[in-house]
Amino acid sequence: MLLENRNAIIYGGGGSIGGAVARAFGREGAQVHLAGRTPESLERVAEDIRAAGGAAETAEVDALDEQAVDRHADAVAQAGGIDISFNLITHPHTHGTPLAEMAVDDFMAPVETAARTTFLTARAAARHMIPRGSGVILAFGGPGDRSGPTRNYFLGGTQVAFDAIETIRRQLAVELGRDGIRVVTLASGGVPETLPEGFDGRDEIVEMIEADTLLGRAATLEDVGNAAVFAASDWARSVTGAIVNVSCGALVD
Repeated sequence: MLLENRNAIIYGGGGSIGGAVARAFGREGAQVHLAGRTPESLERVAEDIRAAGGAAETAEVDALDEQAVDRHADAVAQAGGIDISFNLITHPHTHGTPLAEMAVDDFMAPVETAARTTFLTARAAARHMIPRGSGVILAFGGPGDRSGPTRNYFLGGTQVAFDAIETIRRQLAVELGRDGIRVVTLASGGVPETLPEGFDGRDEIVEMIEADTLLGRAATLEDVGNAAVFAASDWARSVTGAIVNVSCGALVD
């Protein structure tokens, strides 16, 4: 198993992407610590992991609350250390409105959330990883031309939030590399399974996501989970300051 004897914190572990990553980590032997604001959804994922033979713990943590993040990280570290930290919380968003017509609070909400939570959770993990000389901090988002002139996605502050995450990731990778800590982003062009069935306009959004890819299909939750396992494992021990592109070619460098 690729993550045997590793302790992993997943913020937003009760969500669709967070849950997929958590199940994949559990399958590969990690002790998974699910953190989020909704205990019920966290416990559902934890039960899936345990039923498959894995180990999982849950904790109610607001990943925007500095003291709550630090307390939880301290507790996990005391119980065995932090080997992997992955922030997958949901960011607020206002889509479909041109920037020229958008309220400043609607634009800033995802940017402020992404920057604050990425910083807080990465800092909490790094403080415990540095003395051990190892660890992996993962981020989700990545740069891209999702708001390119031919697309008219009207994503508001979402892409700016992704770019903020990328800037933090680059700086962390530079600062923490000497301490043996890797920092990697998973970038997706959209995962249709995260859109609930019956969601208004779902079919059109899925078609748009798939049309932007080179492979003619979008990434699945399983794809994201498997890529996260790779990025967190020793198979990727030479990968840091980098993007693992799981967009099926929607995001081309």
